[in-house]
Amino acid sequence: MAGTTDELSLREDLVAHYKQVAALGLNEGSSGNLSVRFATGMLISPNGAEAESLAAPDVVETALDGMYSGNRLPSSEWRMHAAIYLRYPEANAVVHTHSDYCVAVASHQVALPGFHYLVGVFGGDDDVPCVPYSTFGRQKLADDAAAALAERTACLLGNHGMIAHGPSLKRAVDQANRLEIMCRQYVLARQLGEPKRLTPRDWEDFRRKAREMAYGTHG
Repeated sequence: MAGTTDELSLREDLVAHYKQVAALGLNEGSSGNLSVRFATGMLISPNGAEAESLAAPDVVETALDGMYSGNRLPSSEWRMHAAIYLRYPEANAVVHTHSDYCVAVASHQVALPGFHYLVGVFGGDDDVPCVPYSTFGRQKLADDAAAALAERTACLLGNHGMIAHGPSLKRAVDQANRLEIMCRQYVLARQLGEPKRLTPRDWEDFRRKAREMAYGTHG
């Protein structure tokens, strides 16, 4: 997690990463949301949160069934965060963004293909999957996203954005930022036509080298 189970520290860490996500241009206005696992539930950014005004007391303690405490509502996407925590015990933080290039690719409801070896840092074989469109905040979106994350740390959300999880907020934010970079580079590559894909042999060698270097496991 954030290196501590102290609630105030986790709240402050979430606020700091929420502001970082905005500074990176991954979210604008009140779009997107962040959470961190806490006790038997989570701490999650409130509905309508904006980076410039978000403070630690605004973060909402929320159970995985949606029960919450405090004066603010949890993010409308709390179901998606909860579904990930319920399914993946290794997930200690979740980041959901509406970043430009992730939205651009997801709007075609296609997976990000294995055109570059760094697509492999999200797990799986040779792509980052994209789930079909569902209305925000619905259980269908939560269930589809959680299922798509099997053996992966991120996926695209059709006509919506992306979501990532990690063992810490730092890692989850890093994954969100990396996916935006890869989507941007894919969109640029498409301007010259569909880029070539790495072969199964390429992916096998990438996995072997990644294991040697413990690639993408730091932070």
